[in-house]
Order: sequence, then C-alpha cells, then structure tokens
Amino acid sequence: MQIIEVTGYAVRSAVITMRRRDKPLEFVVFPMLHVASPTFYSQVRGRLKECDLIVLEGIRGRSAGVSALTLAYRFAPRRKRNGLEEQRYETLIPDSVPVINPDVTAAEAIADLKTLPRWMHLLLLIAAPVMGLVFALRGPRAFLDEDMAVDDLPTTLRAEWLADDPIEHAMSDRRDARLLAALGEIYAERGDEPIRVAVVYGAGHVPAIVAGLMERHGYRPRDAQWLTVMIPA
Repeated sequence: MQIIEVTGYAVRSAVITMRRRDKPLEFVVFPMLHVASPTFYSQVRGRLKECDLIVLEGIRGRSAGVSALTLAYRFAPRRKRNGLEEQRYETLIPDSVPVINPDVTAAEAIADLKTLPRWMHLLLLIAAPVMGLVFALRGPRAFLDEDMAVDDLPTTLRAEWLADDPIEHAMSDRRDARLLAALGEIYAERGDEPIRVAVVYGAGHVPAIVAGLMERHGYRPRDAQWLTVMIPA
C-alpha cells in the first residue's frame, strides 16, 4: 500500500481511513511531511475539523540535540521561491478538536539516540544541517527521488536498508510503541462510539501504525484519499 507517492511531477500523501466492520470508531491516518506546500497543510486542517479527536506527533520539551536534527527540514522553507513551508501545529490543528500527544520527551529521544555507536550519533548531528542546506538549494525537486516514497512494505533497495537501519530504530521504536499503546487505549475506551480519530504523524511512522491497528485490533484500510504535498515548479 502506498503511503507517500513520488513521481516526476509531484509528491502525494494518502490519507487512510481504517475501520472494523463491527465497530463504529474509525481511525483516519494522516501521513505528514515536515516540509510541504501551504495548500497541503490547509487541506489537512480542513479534514481534521471533521474529526472528533486528534492523536498528534510532537516530541515534548526542548533539547539542543533534537534542535540540531530538525535543521534538516527547517532550512528548506527559508528560501521563499521554493514555495514551501515548515509544518506548524499551531496553524495546522483546529482549536475545536481535542488533542492528545503520546510522543516521547526530548530527553527520551536523545537517550535513544545515545544508544547508537558514538561515531554514528555524531555523524547524524553533523549530517542533518548539511541535508537541510541541500534541500534549501535544490528546492522541491530535492523531494522527487523515488526513495522518498513510503509504502507499508519496502519497495526499493534503500527502503529495505532503512528498515534495518539502527538510526531509524533509535528514532522510531519507542515513539511507535507509545503511539500504538495510546491508540489501543482509545479503542478500548471508545471503540463503541461513532467517532473519527485522526492520527497525525510523520509518514515514516505510518507503516507501524497501519500494521499495529491491523494486528492488534483488527482494523483494515478501507479508504484512501490522495492529497498533493508539493508540485515542483
């Protein structure tokens, strides 16, 4: 199943609705990118207004190490001609919908990264701002590499390599576990209510979300709507 589609013309994100035939509760999964066109974020916000609860990604607290890593996507929108902007929750999330954030703290995120070999941890901190500069200089076309695509199963050699990448595991495993635990609590407490629960997380987390809801609670993807993330000039 495609989650983020990359072609020579555009990047698209699939908003996935997951249902169980015997339960009225629906999960609507929004695969997000940290940098996108303003139109993409506006469309996501419009759909979030139709939901009853939002489960939101976002590392809590501040850390110099986390700030250094986010430079990879904070540089790109600074060139106005790119036509991109950074994802900002204060403008993305409607005030009318309650939000829960089961994500890790900054201290926990850094502790997970420190489990990596020291050279790998240092390389990651150095590479992040360099990648940010590359994205800023190349603009939207930097995102048109097919390896930027996300599927529930790896479809490229790079995707297969990333699936076993210790950096990806250090950055995602604890966060995915926290998220799936929170979704399990929502299902246990509100599974018999006719509500729509939005899951607003980075696209890289979505394969774990889809697999977790399927394996633990019997939910299946029943509908997907494509939103255009960006169209390079």
